[in-house]
Amino acid sequence: MKKMRKIIRILKENDLGDMGIGAMIIFIAVVLVAGIAASVLIQTANRLEIQAMTTGQETIREVSSGLQIIDIEGANAGGVITQMVLVIRPHAGSGDIDLSNAFVEISNGVTKTILVYDNAAFTHIVDDTEPDVFNATDCWTIDAASFGILVLQDADVSLSDTNPVINRGDVVMLCVDTDAIFGGLTPRSTIMGLVTPEQGASATYSFRVPSSLSEVVYDLY
Repeated sequence: MKKMRKIIRILKENDLGDMGIGAMIIFIAVVLVAGIAASVLIQTANRLEIQAMTTGQETIREVSSGLQIIDIEGANAGGVITQMVLVIRPHAGSGDIDLSNAFVEISNGVTKTILVYDNAAFTHIVDDTEPDVFNATDCWTIDAASFGILVLQDADVSLSDTNPVINRGDVVMLCVDTDAIFGGLTPRSTIMGLVTPEQGASATYSFRVPSSLSEVVYDLY
């Protein structure tokens, strides 16, 4: 009888030991799974934080950056506007804007044209031998698919033909050959379009050509 009780006690102790090892294995597995899950969550949270910061910075740049049209002038030849300049500057608080990656859209209601920058058509007004806007030679070496740049103000010398970057305080004219595009802007025609930078808000414009063109230069906008 004693021997039987001893055997039963030993068996119970062995069973308790087995249960303890099993519980330990389960506990270790739970800790490992929790650690892996926590690691995944931390990595995901870090990625989301980085993405949120990047998106926020891009949104701020998009909202604060952009171009502003402050004037549009046109030259009359033979009763139609054959040349047009859009005077632009960056918005207040805007970052640097590379005009080589911008495009100009212009439409007369019948034809719509997209113009890109031609780096051969670049002139600084103070360096031009004939500072008449519509006779600035280099600026007007353009065709129906391109626009030129005529620099009016560039205190920090940030603008060049291969790197036309405007920033705070810069003012430039975008030269558009309306004769090459439309055969000239006829009286009473409505012109609309926009100047879109690589990043930031576009500058929109719309004007109506005067009903009679008797002067040489017109303020269109």
